[in-house]
Amino acid sequence: MDELARLKWQCRRGTKELDFLLNRYLEAGYLTTSREERILFETLLGLEDDELTSVLLGEKEAGEMRFLVEKIRCSCVS
Repeated sequence: MDELARLKWQCRRGTKELDFLLNRYLEAGYLTTSREERILFETLLGLEDDELTSVLLGEKEAGEMRFLVEKIRCSCVS
């Protein structure tokens, strides 16, 4: 399974909101990002759904992933 197919599978979280945000970022910005940002994205995908939802919706501090989380939020606006 190639990298994008594997990530697309990991972006399937079972809620429309998470699926939309994660897939939109994957399709719109992932391929043009730095290696470090790709690693952060994979780390973000490793979070449990409830924690991931809280981080993406701003209910929980994103820490070192703050910049990436903001990019993911903004990718759904364009």
